[in-house]
Amino acid sequence: MSPPSKSSAQPVPDLFDTAMNPAPVSPLAESHEPRPAPAASVAAGGYSAKDIEVLEGLEPVRKRPGMYIGGTDERALHHLFAEVLDNAMDEAVAGHAKVISVRLDADGQLTVTDDGRGIPVDPHPKHPGKSALEVIMTVLHSGGKFSGKAYETSGGLHGVGVSVVNALSERVEVTAWKDGFEWRQAFTRGKPLGTIEKLGPTRKHGTAIAFTPDPVIFGEGVAFKPARLYRMARSKAYLFGGVEIRWSCDPSRIHDQTPAEATFRFPNGLADFLAERIKDIETVTPEPFTGRYERTGEAGKVEWAIAWTPAGFGEADGFLQSYCNTVPTPEGGTHEAGLRAALTRGLKAYAELTGEKRGTILTADDVIAQAGALVSVFIRDPEFQGQTKERLSSAEAQRLVETALRDPFDHWLTAQPKVASALLEFVIERAEERLKRRKDKEVARASATRKLRLPGKLADCSNSGTEDSEIFLVEGDSAGGSAKQARDRKTQAILPLRGKILNVASATLDKLGQNKELSDLLLALGVQGGAKFKEEDLRYERVVIMTDADVDGAHIASLLITFFYRTMPQMIRSGRLYLALPPLYRLSHGTKIVYARDDAHRDELLAGEFKGKKPEISRFKGLGEMMPAQLKETTMDPSKRTLARVTLPRAEELVEELVENLMGRKPESRFRFIQENAEFATADLDV
Repeated sequence: MSPPSKSSAQPVPDLFDTAMNPAPVSPLAESHEPRPAPAASVAAGGYSAKDIEVLEGLEPVRKRPGMYIGGTDERALHHLFAEVLDNAMDEAVAGHAKVISVRLDADGQLTVTDDGRGIPVDPHPKHPGKSALEVIMTVLHSGGKFSGKAYETSGGLHGVGVSVVNALSERVEVTAWKDGFEWRQAFTRGKPLGTIEKLGPTRKHGTAIAFTPDPVIFGEGVAFKPARLYRMARSKAYLFGGVEIRWSCDPSRIHDQTPAEATFRFPNGLADFLAERIKDIETVTPEPFTGRYERTGEAGKVEWAIAWTPAGFGEADGFLQSYCNTVPTPEGGTHEAGLRAALTRGLKAYAELTGEKRGTILTADDVIAQAGALVSVFIRDPEFQGQTKERLSSAEAQRLVETALRDPFDHWLTAQPKVASALLEFVIERAEERLKRRKDKEVARASATRKLRLPGKLADCSNSGTEDSEIFLVEGDSAGGSAKQARDRKTQAILPLRGKILNVASATLDKLGQNKELSDLLLALGVQGGAKFKEEDLRYERVVIMTDADVDGAHIASLLITFFYRTMPQMIRSGRLYLALPPLYRLSHGTKIVYARDDAHRDELLAGEFKGKKPEISRFKGLGEMMPAQLKETTMDPSKRTLARVTLPRAEELVEELVENLMGRKPESRFRFIQENAEFATADLDV
């Protein structure tokens, strides 16, 4: 049996390193943060105006950073850089800046400089005694991007980006070259260290923001990763062909192949990036489909680059990466929907034009499945889901992208009939493969249901295909009842088993054929045992053995594993047999609830998390005693549970010998094995 592995899917790496998923919570722990003790008036039953706390200035950001940057992990830390870089890019897109510099110093300070117009430094009319620079840095929802006069399109829209950076930084120093003079002001944790200083005359123009993240917020030792900053800066340069981004980093902070200095300038924008991305990869068409579109009379631009490949892109068959106003949108949105719709309609129209009737089966997924696609839009006042802007929701973006791609894609196809026909055939093949897979799964499940007369105690799932479906083999009707209430009816089936099944390693063929429990199990799986077993007949993607976390449960699991090994070892070789790992104990103290797998884990928790405390300890006598919600949370929910996959070692002859010794007809072999290995029993239990 292999070590336990998480059942939840692993995140797909982002091509531009814009975000990483946070670490999952332990599947066997439910942690509740202690709430602050109530004020005396509240505790006494009173509730008045003095109990209402008002957070002023940037205090809300420091109190709840997750509301503004999505958390305090490494991803959120690098989001600070994205906010500052977005402001510099807005100057470039507006036509006021040509060069942006990014510098990481030895002490961890990060500086972003642009040669734009410079942050305004004159007194702000609504904040007497404060410069516009100070207002921008210290007041939420302040900036020059609300009216649309200073910026036609911009990535920073809510007026909170740079002020949030200021609030979450140990120190920020802003330099503005404006109106013929150099101006400077420093801040710490969102508060000014003095008024703005006028340093002297200069011919320069632009802004420099140097900041050091606050270790109180992000933790000691958390620092910017040069490789990640490098990739983020380079990706920005691809998004606007008119900008040059200069990167530099103190060599002492580099521990990989990241260069200490580099200059990024890509006149062809996304086309240059795609060319770099598909280098040495076979493509369906000789040249990718690329282009730019700018709406006349009002703000609105689109740039795109798309290529199709039968070979795939590394670990993925394809990718679709999108941006709005140079801000990455890893969760997609309406601009991606517009791209998919335009490509699908274009290929369907070309199929109709050429008399290819199979074009009617195409879907957007078929068209984009093995494509590498990049799309970037610039629109006024875009709407995002959340401050971190990971998904675009503006309906205008979908219309803009569809309009931008419709005619160019039609012309691109009709101008090169051989290339267009090759692409259409390639996409139709993807569609036919999809339909065949779906039909095979539906037929397999439907025919199995018709022919097999499924056992009455099986609570089947509703999925018509095998994909993502799983069957839990549960010990006893009581546990089966809890599991049926805890399951996801769409993907999870439950088959209760009555007690300990037949030991197939010591039973005769006649007994094996007459055993009702095993017959029901084969019927539920939709297969036959032995030489007649076909993996494609399996009605479920995964088979999960779920027994009590005690000695009897382990014995039943051993009998089932023996059954599968002797009758259908191919299923184990293909990695489709799993063991659920339910907890044996529930420990609670106050609002904190933690589950322990076994005695050793319980003792570990008592000596660690509950040291010095006296938690209430409940022992589950069996799965049937667990509430359905507890069973779901600890054992059945794919996002929280832990499963152990059953595997076979390379030397399978050793497995056969082990099974025969431990489960076979000769008790003397078991006795001899126990005598020879008894000295290891304690060590194994302590692990």
